[in-house]
Amino acid sequence: MNALAIIAEDDSEIVDILDAYMTREGFRTVRAADGKTAIDLHLALKPDLMLVDVTMPRLDGWEVLAEIRRRGDTPVIMITALDKDIDRLQGLRIGADDYIVKPFNPIEVVARAKAVLRRAGLGNAAGVLRVSRLTIDLDSYQARVEANGENKAVPLTLTEFRLLAHMARAPMKVFARGELVDACLPGGDALDRTVDSHVSNLRRKLELAGAPGMLSGVRGVGYRLAAEQ
Repeated sequence: MNALAIIAEDDSEIVDILDAYMTREGFRTVRAADGKTAIDLHLALKPDLMLVDVTMPRLDGWEVLAEIRRRGDTPVIMITALDKDIDRLQGLRIGADDYIVKPFNPIEVVARAKAVLRRAGLGNAAGVLRVSRLTIDLDSYQARVEANGENKAVPLTLTEFRLLAHMARAPMKVFARGELVDACLPGGDALDRTVDSHVSNLRRKLELAGAPGMLSGVRGVGYRLAAEQ
């Protein structure tokens, strides 16, 4: 199962950005708009990772971090607009695993999240997706199929890989063409019919690698990766 991250941040725009980038890279995410909710969700869900903003209502980020450390060793990345050494040292002293200052590059946040999980021994949870005989490595952008005693690489374009990885996160879900356009295709390809061409090429490559019947169309809706049981 993919790593679960709680994003504790009261700025909805920042949460939307982090959620989009982390979901795209294989994380499952849950949102908390204040420190008290973050603490409650941590207790209920036992996440693999916490991203915690320093300035939040009800309980601030330092209080959240201190409570998490009293409970155990869940990895925590602090996110703040305060870029002073004393703030950085306070977070590390209480037990933060990393510290990111706003404004930040969301790609860097995801990379640091993966690094923190690797140090905690959870790197594969965020970096690899498995569906039946298919393995998708999100870090190396490689897909492989176990077939006839062989582990065959699937030669994919970047767009094909994005489509495959996106559907692999929910393999039984039927994805509408518009949803796949928004999630995986660059702006210049923003036509629903473009998806059909990419999916056709992806299906052919999966079949050649030894995974026939994995990617199927659902009339009037879109595409599903895993075959129905």
